[in-house]
Amino acid sequence: MARPRGFVEERAVDAAMRAFWAHGYEGTSTQDLCEATGLGRSSIYNTFASKRELFEKALGRYIELKTAAALELLGGELPAREKIRTVLWWAVEPDEQDPLGCLVVNSMVELAPHEPAIADRLRRDQEIRLAALIAAIEAGQRAGEIAADKDAESLARFVVATISGLRVLARSGADRAALESVATTALTAI
Repeated sequence: MARPRGFVEERAVDAAMRAFWAHGYEGTSTQDLCEATGLGRSSIYNTFASKRELFEKALGRYIELKTAAALELLGGELPAREKIRTVLWWAVEPDEQDPLGCLVVNSMVELAPHEPAIADRLRRDQEIRLAALIAAIEAGQRAGEIAADKDAESLARFVVATISGLRVLARSGADRAALESVATTALTAI
């Protein structure tokens, strides 16, 4: 019995997400996508109109997964400093099954400068995560965990920039000690 199309499409999007994450948009060929998804070239193009459509779905899936996890953590009951430590350590100790780096950061560098639709999508996602981080920092300030005289938005942007930098460092081969030292330094600034 054949698998439902939705199941095949979902698995293909997840596999493509990992391929684009590991190699970037331009660096991922149709053959790479065939190998990653287990689908033939014609099946990929019958399911997705183009490599670009598959990339957009894969990027959407990545954003959905990563942003949902961040929002759950940042809206949870942990103390604010522990929330910030956790998001930093997601970059220090990524899941061993995941490619290095970050598909969002990679796409910001590779595609956003000349792809307005991608840039807008990434900006909207960043605004959502930034708002959640600001809210967590402000809650930490009200609780006395974080100095009230520090600007919550500036701190949140600093954390986002640090996480992006950690992802780039990891992708460029930095070892855990280097990543941990950056994250620890960032925590002392908050």
